[in-house]
Amino acid sequence: MTTKILKERYAIQKQLAKNAGRRTLLARDLQTQELVVIKLLIFGENFQWDDLKLFQREAQTLQLLSHPAIPHYLDYFDVDTSMGKGFALVQSYIPAKSLDKWLKSGRTFSEEDVKQLAKALLEILRYLHGQQPPVIHRDIKPSNILLANRSGNKIGEVYLVDFGSVQTLAAKKGITITVVGTYGYMPPEQFGGRTVPASDLYSLGATLIYLVTGRHPAELPQENLRIQFESSVNLSPDLIDWLKWMTQPSLNRRMASAGEAVKALEQPRQKTDNSAVSQKPFGSRIKVKKYSGNVDILIPPKSIFNTQFVTGLGIMLVCGLISIIPLVFVLSGDPIGIILGAINVLFFSLPFGSIAVIMAYTVGVYLFRSTRLHLDHQKISLTYEWLWCKRQKTPILKNAINQIRYTKSALMTTQSSKGKNSIQSSHARVTIIAAQQKYEVSKAYEGLVEPEIDWLAHELSEWSGVPITVEDVHQETERRVKHLATNRKRSRK
Repeated sequence: MTTKILKERYAIQKQLAKNAGRRTLLARDLQTQELVVIKLLIFGENFQWDDLKLFQREAQTLQLLSHPAIPHYLDYFDVDTSMGKGFALVQSYIPAKSLDKWLKSGRTFSEEDVKQLAKALLEILRYLHGQQPPVIHRDIKPSNILLANRSGNKIGEVYLVDFGSVQTLAAKKGITITVVGTYGYMPPEQFGGRTVPASDLYSLGATLIYLVTGRHPAELPQENLRIQFESSVNLSPDLIDWLKWMTQPSLNRRMASAGEAVKALEQPRQKTDNSAVSQKPFGSRIKVKKYSGNVDILIPPKSIFNTQFVTGLGIMLVCGLISIIPLVFVLSGDPIGIILGAINVLFFSLPFGSIAVIMAYTVGVYLFRSTRLHLDHQKISLTYEWLWCKRQKTPILKNAINQIRYTKSALMTTQSSKGKNSIQSSHARVTIIAAQQKYEVSKAYEGLVEPEIDWLAHELSEWSGVPITVEDVHQETERRVKHLATNRKRSRK
């Protein structure tokens, strides 16, 4: 550039970055003697109107923001250079190296460093997303994160820069036609021009994965659009789980806000005690077959050495005998006996016979029915197999699953209308929440003990990539009460 001083005030020191139609310069403000950053947009042959829209939006957004970890807006003016006319945006200068440069210079980051960095950036995002309307950065990546003044065990001061891709969400459901961002750090929805606060969370998660692996996210293997980084890192299971949650490809399975992400980082989601167990419990009759990424879980018919089976068999025999006795009178040929037999058939044979049939069905289920759970790349399907008959429930798509809920077994004290207390037991349960569907898997596996249900929850979590959410029966009851209250309010409207 031939122009050394812009607006008779900003003395150019050096060029920091260069892109098509854009320049980023370091300059000194001759009035304040402070260093500043000047971003230029030149109307050259590569100019596009979308560039001007984004440039003006960056200037307008920075004017409204005031945060110590974000550059301050200082000035905006027209320029006329040897390359052509354009606009200049002046921002405060932050004397710090980018995360990308730190990594290339050989700096390493411990797990505690990663957590500190994540928390600092999430606090910045909490500020941005809390604006009205929310401000979405849309281009979080290592080169746009600055670190300075490291001391002791502290990672140093963290800054988020380059708001050239910023999007403000007005009341239009966060849709924008302009697709911006950096490949590898962009969530799937951003490729379609859609951005929400959770989009920045994905980019942050991908940035941290680059930090801990040393590899660009696009270079790491993927499965169902999810970045496969676990084998390349030496991190705690909680942090791996958190990073997987941050980079879930599906919006409905990703954390929705920076506040939620901070809370999850500080208080990792509780898991079952056996969630890390990859083998089924010792002595379990469950059969498991894994092949080509698919999982078949077969629950064979239940054992006859079971109190419920023996009780059902006894009830069936007793009711069957009671239902047959009146037939003796009917077959006796005596008119009075026939009349009495007919009455007994009506009041004894039919009801007790019905009970016997129901018990016979139950005993048959115990002896012959098996349950098969099939997990493949796209869906989960449940099939009941009874002799030559099969009944399949509606499959659930894998990418629609947003929660795997494990409810612990517990003893509850209930009070009757007469004021008497009684103790009831609540069995452990595994429930899949998928979009508008609720699929209580453990109902299909009646008779499983708690360690088996723990293991089943782990298998579902490992297959789906959705961490287990644990709640006790009291939390579940409170949630159901709130749900019922909400539905009542809606019905009244």
